[in-house]
Amino acid sequence: MTDRPLKQIHLAAHFPGVNNTTVWTDPASGSQIAFDSFRHLARTAERGKFDFFFLAEGLRLREVKGRIHDLDVVGRPESITVLNALAAVTTHLGLAATVNATFNEPYELARRFASLDHLSGGRAAWNVVTSSDAFTGENFRRGGYLDRADRYARAAESVELAREFWDAADGGTVRHQGPQFDVEGTLSVPRPPQGHPVVIQAGDSDGGREFAAAAADVIFSRHSTLAAGQTFHADVKRRLAAYGRKPDELKIMPGVTYVLGDTEAEAVERAAEIRRAQVSPATAINYLEQIWGIDLSGHDVDGPLPAVDPVRDSGLVQGRTSLGDPLEIAAKWRAVAAEKKLSSRELVIEVTGRQNFIGTPASVAAQLDLHVQSDAADGFILVPHLTPGGLDEFVDKVVPLLQERGVFRTEYTGTTLRDHLGLPVPGRR
Repeated sequence: MTDRPLKQIHLAAHFPGVNNTTVWTDPASGSQIAFDSFRHLARTAERGKFDFFFLAEGLRLREVKGRIHDLDVVGRPESITVLNALAAVTTHLGLAATVNATFNEPYELARRFASLDHLSGGRAAWNVVTSSDAFTGENFRRGGYLDRADRYARAAESVELAREFWDAADGGTVRHQGPQFDVEGTLSVPRPPQGHPVVIQAGDSDGGREFAAAAADVIFSRHSTLAAGQTFHADVKRRLAAYGRKPDELKIMPGVTYVLGDTEAEAVERAAEIRRAQVSPATAINYLEQIWGIDLSGHDVDGPLPAVDPVRDSGLVQGRTSLGDPLEIAAKWRAVAAEKKLSSRELVIEVTGRQNFIGTPASVAAQLDLHVQSDAADGFILVPHLTPGGLDEFVDKVVPLLQERGVFRTEYTGTTLRDHLGLPVPGRR
């Protein structure tokens, strides 16, 4: 670190998603579909002066062995619909919706996000995701037609065309011809209050990083250890200059969890209990089946990993993101299990856990601050393990300590999400 002024920490709240990171068995766990749940978490984030509230979205229920996966299936309303409702019960909090660029048209995306930006007074954000998954694509007329390499090409052109619509709003005509789209038309909504709603991107591949450097305002990173975060931060910030952008024009915000305790030992013990609740025996089997590609329902999760080699492209598990080559992953997992003497379930707990900030409120505040001041991140998207009250403890105990350090706002100083993030309002091009 240098003698430069303290960096301000950016914070966002992620509504727990359709997956096993939410501890469904906890008595405090509530509905994933009732509006009260969304309202509670959003209002807690706003009470904590967070930058934005973040909703993920999936387009098809996952399947295992040809059946709907019942360990993590839950009803979930469409994200922009939820955020439009939250705009009426919040005043400053940014509202970020995940919407797939592969299966939506840029005009419709521009119209929907401009509408959210108007209804919220300039608080809308679009988390741009893509899909090359034919299984997901079966829900759509065009199907999963995009090669994996073409995902970001379509996404980048979708964002560019949406911005053309926002810039031409109030009567202008868009005339666009590109590899993905041939469009001529006018937007039916006035230009958004932010000029352009904030664009978030979550890809980690080289193509994803380049897309973020060219087109995104925030990148939702998974690099939350200090060293990995510093490497990622330096790489992505370096790419910005090629697009005429300054380092501060892209905020890097990894998704992280936290566990608090009155002592360090209590926090560590509590974190271990949460991880075991998140990875039940059935969940551990599912993770193994995702890699091995075979039915492991009879496998002893308290014993060693399966002795047989994985089967590539078996199609046993559908709707999950590929983790890589199954044979390579199995080899790595076996090495970790042998080194640390882990059972199958213990191994899954070890390799699937998101990096946590674990400790007392004071030590967690210090860890978060260290990451930001050391250029490992510009802030964090917090992913609670409980719905809807999982953020309460952080806001009550950690936020005041960050404020005392002088690295987090005590009041909102602007009204739009761009104000919160310190991003300029783009002019019409």
